[in-house]
Amino acid sequence: MTNFAGFDSRGYRMVDVRTGYGRWVDTYEQTVEDAMDIGLLENLAEPSWATVHRAADLGCGTGRTGSWLRSRGVNGVDGVDLTPQMLAVARSKGAYEHLSEADVRESGLASGTYDLVIASLVDEHLPVLGPLYTEAWRLAVPGASFVLVAFHPHFIMATGMPTHFTSGSGEHVAITTHVHLISDHVAAGLGAGWRLVEMREGVVDERWLAVKPTWERFRGHPVSAVLVWRRPD
Repeated sequence: MTNFAGFDSRGYRMVDVRTGYGRWVDTYEQTVEDAMDIGLLENLAEPSWATVHRAADLGCGTGRTGSWLRSRGVNGVDGVDLTPQMLAVARSKGAYEHLSEADVRESGLASGTYDLVIASLVDEHLPVLGPLYTEAWRLAVPGASFVLVAFHPHFIMATGMPTHFTSGSGEHVAITTHVHLISDHVAAGLGAGWRLVEMREGVVDERWLAVKPTWERFRGHPVSAVLVWRRPD
């Protein structure tokens, strides 16, 4: 792990994950752009979403990922999240068979149950990555995929920008952010037994600049990444 404090150029007041997302919930879906995560998922060569029988969505938040999975033909989706307010929104969408309040590193879901485990935009809140990859392995059946979407470490470091939101009073509030290099992900994934089968990076492009015109100075910089892992049969 690389300490975010050395890159922080914003100086926003920082709160813990449960507090931050509990306060962000009302505007979360209006401020997180699809280009950050859904855009990457749409361009993956694998897994074949329609062949997934059961998926575990770790850090499901308001259910954006679960709803997208259902639209791609994944009918059995279970989700966990640390924040009750986010879970309430996810529950209202009807995309999940089961939702529970839990840490992504200790989900409480049944071992060896899922042929897809997915975690989107949660890794930057974890001090170390190993427990997330190990938990995904525990949940997965042989041959399963683990898809992880990350806030790109380059963008965090180059911009000095933590995960943050704007409160009702107009204050910019940061949520605990850690920097994990791509090599940290590779080490954690291989260490847990996973095999990397695909990786893509999303850069600041015209799609991004249409919604974030002030990011012109970051054109071409990687802002997010997706890694697809497979558990060997």
